[in-house]
Amino acid sequence: MSMGVTRMQKNMGDRPVTGSGMDQVVETRKLSMRTKAIIGGALALAAALGFWWFAPSGTSQTVGAKDVTVSTVTKGTFDDFIPLRARVTPLLTVYIDAVEGGRVEKMLVEDGASVAAGQPIAVLSNAELQLSTLARQTEVEQQINNMRSQELALAQTRLANERAVLEAGLAMERARRQYEREKPLAAKGFVPAKQFADTRDQYEYEQRRYAVLKRTQSTDAKLQGSQLAQQQAAAKSMMSGLAIARSNLDALQLRAPVAGQLSGFSVQVGQSLQRGERVGQIDSPGRNKMIAGVDEFYLGRVQLQQKASLDFGGKRYEARVTKIYPQVQNGQFQIDLQFIGEEPRNIQRGQTMQARLVLGDPAPALLVPNGAFYNETGGEWIFVVTPDGRTAVKRNVRLGRRNSDFIEVLEGLEAGEKVLTSPYTGFTDKTRLDLSR
Repeated sequence: MSMGVTRMQKNMGDRPVTGSGMDQVVETRKLSMRTKAIIGGALALAAALGFWWFAPSGTSQTVGAKDVTVSTVTKGTFDDFIPLRARVTPLLTVYIDAVEGGRVEKMLVEDGASVAAGQPIAVLSNAELQLSTLARQTEVEQQINNMRSQELALAQTRLANERAVLEAGLAMERARRQYEREKPLAAKGFVPAKQFADTRDQYEYEQRRYAVLKRTQSTDAKLQGSQLAQQQAAAKSMMSGLAIARSNLDALQLRAPVAGQLSGFSVQVGQSLQRGERVGQIDSPGRNKMIAGVDEFYLGRVQLQQKASLDFGGKRYEARVTKIYPQVQNGQFQIDLQFIGEEPRNIQRGQTMQARLVLGDPAPALLVPNGAFYNETGGEWIFVVTPDGRTAVKRNVRLGRRNSDFIEVLEGLEAGEKVLTSPYTGFTDKTRLDLSR
């Protein structure tokens, strides 16, 4: 056997025996660069399309269905009223201020007491005011005495002028009679010409003197009348000033301006009060009103004499609007409500009560529940839920009156449709909401 093997090796040219003759080389296939580019572009396009399809757009947003309130549009009767929270206050309140400053010397009543009009409630002292009032009184009295003296002098002058006119008139009458007696005698030569000329000159002089005195009397009378009127006006003004000074002195005794219940009166003996300082108030006895805040949205709809109602102690009471304060603060304006007829018994001042202010008569209408969405849309649009309940789409609407429960629908919605009435915070720039379960 060994010889046979040796012989075969020799025949094969003396090459060593291996298994290389039975193996085959397998060539590896590689993708071209063009093919790789096409496949990469296709994958990127598919990813972009998937992101565009599944990601929310700029005008839409996905929200949880449990995070929003879905309400149904219904037909019903709209009660045009607004609920109010009113505070009971006195119907009439008169404030007490210190007209003049001073030191509190005596307290005559206590806080909470019922007082009559003009009743003294406290006594103040002010030495400076008292001295200045006395000085003012003395000065005024001196000036009035001086004017009285001037009036007396004017009266004496007027009497003197009247006396002078009377005397001049008498002298003129005597001269006239003398002239008329001598005139015919002089014509016949029984009276010398010189004597008659003197008589005529005297008569003419007395006429002129009488005329001058009459004009003087008239002029003096006008001047004296004007001067007297001015002095009387000045005296009256001084007396008024003196009365004011005396009233200021009398104001050191604080008095109740009206009858009622004294409140807020917390001054103490020895306390110094400044001029104009408020020391208390007097509330009208037995009569009250209510002050309520109203949303500024209703400023144009609330009118005087509108009716309101409130329930207290199992009984309904009526009231009306008596005053509107148009100043808006913190989104509200104030109104006064006054009871019509009987007031509720046992109500306390400062107590708050629920009231309903009627703005109009009940009327059939299409209704949507009132919600916070209105504050952000102003009633101009709303999100309407599609029939499948998966999407809410923005829709322009026209809403009218509203109360605490419902809002009146004028245009844009149909009965049975569902809308979102919860707040639209973060959704106001969206046109579609996707509701996820």
